[in-house]
Amino acid sequence: MAAHIAVLANPFSGKGRGGRAADAAVLHLRDRGAEVRAYAGASAADTARLAVAALVDDPRALVVVGGDGTLSGILDTVCASAVPVVLIPAGTGNDLARALGLPRNDAAAAAELALRGVPRRIDVGEVTTTGGRRKFLTIAALGFDAKVSDRTNRLRWPHGAPRYYLALLIELVRLRPMDFTLAVDGEKPTRSSGTLIAVGSTSSYGGGMPICAGAVPDDGLLDIVHVAPLGRLRLLRLFPLLLRGTHLSRPEVVHRRARTVTVAAPGLVVYADGERIGEDECTIAVLPGALTMLVPGESDG
Repeated sequence: MAAHIAVLANPFSGKGRGGRAADAAVLHLRDRGAEVRAYAGASAADTARLAVAALVDDPRALVVVGGDGTLSGILDTVCASAVPVVLIPAGTGNDLARALGLPRNDAAAAAELALRGVPRRIDVGEVTTTGGRRKFLTIAALGFDAKVSDRTNRLRWPHGAPRYYLALLIELVRLRPMDFTLAVDGEKPTRSSGTLIAVGSTSSYGGGMPICAGAVPDDGLLDIVHVAPLGRLRLLRLFPLLLRGTHLSRPEVVHRRARTVTVAAPGLVVYADGERIGEDECTIAVLPGALTMLVPGESDG
């Protein structure tokens, strides 16, 4: 294995934070005496191509600078490699960093993991739809929350957080129960209507919303959270509990763990790691220990 460290950045992530974080990471690693080879992608396709190029020379670590979506977009490549990955979170949500206890506001401290981090093999989720297969790191959203994300992406105005809130209001007005059909771990499919289903390898999405509270990223299982049909007011009342991660004890919430789940529903939209994956039907499976990350050791907190 070569002595150098590869740094792959999405400079556009987090409204430009990716570029600044990459500069700080490269500077820190070079100050520590490491040989660094830097790569910066101009698009998702470019980043995927550069990930392959960065791993050809077998670096001691691949440092990925960007959001959850940046790393998610190159999962096929990094999961097929023996090179451990360091994530410098520079996106808007950074939920994988939360799950792994990574430094989230200090690019130099996160980059230091390339030198002193402890290997941790984590699970990766995989969504199969009629359009193909896609790996993901955090949570697959199916139902109301996925429709809010979809609406947000389709709105052209306003910008920033107000666009999300407008999308939330529109989908609340349009709220209808979904007629889900579920098959868990090969069991007989059952019909069960609901507001949303979240399937997670980690606990949170959307920048810290712990929909799958208690999920462990290396237990070889997916956490499945199914929220029963709710009216607008009851759904709004559930949100404060969701934000605190105390919603799983509510009677309208069903929580279980499994290795695979197939979900189908008319009008189903499937999102994972914040990206639209497919619609109508999907099968979600866990790939245990599929990715090696470098994370802080116990002495690092």
